[in-house]
Amino acid sequence: MNSSMFPATHPPDHHHTMASSEHSHGSDMMMMAMTFHFSYENVPLLFSGLTINTPGEMAGAFVAVFFLAMFYEGLKIARECLLRKSQVSIRYNSMPVPGPNGTILMETHKTVGQQMLSFPHLLQTVLHIIQVVVSYFLMLIFMTYNGYLCIAVAAGAGMGYFFFSWKKAVVVDITEHCH
Repeated sequence: MNSSMFPATHPPDHHHTMASSEHSHGSDMMMMAMTFHFSYENVPLLFSGLTINTPGEMAGAFVAVFFLAMFYEGLKIARECLLRKSQVSIRYNSMPVPGPNGTILMETHKTVGQQMLSFPHLLQTVLHIIQVVVSYFLMLIFMTYNGYLCIAVAAGAGMGYFFFSWKKAVVVDITEHCH
């Protein structure tokens, strides 16, 4: 099956004998394909009225999704830069940690903070909301299982990382399991 959607099937209703429009239970509903496919016909994109039906629409959607994924990566880096610029207090904490051969090492952590009722914190909050919404849009686009759109998400995120993260100082946190 090359289509991205197929009609939902419902078991026959043997308990109701009334035939009315209120008992149709949405028989015209469509179910999403749960396997990857490379179709450009009848591909829903985030909203019910936004459906891809032609190769040109798919090319346009590919470009838009690609740039949305790039924007997401750029937004992550921009938020980090703004956070570094808005740091107002720095505190250093040292704590003992076990070292090799039973020795005790002192590990120092830098703690930075900002004021809650400040413009930088308000800006960070608004940018965080935008970042969360964009990340969910990208996830939902990927979940269409359309190969073209999935490639656009992955390629856009990769290109965004390439362009925006090259100056970023990389610190590896072994306790971090998610982005």
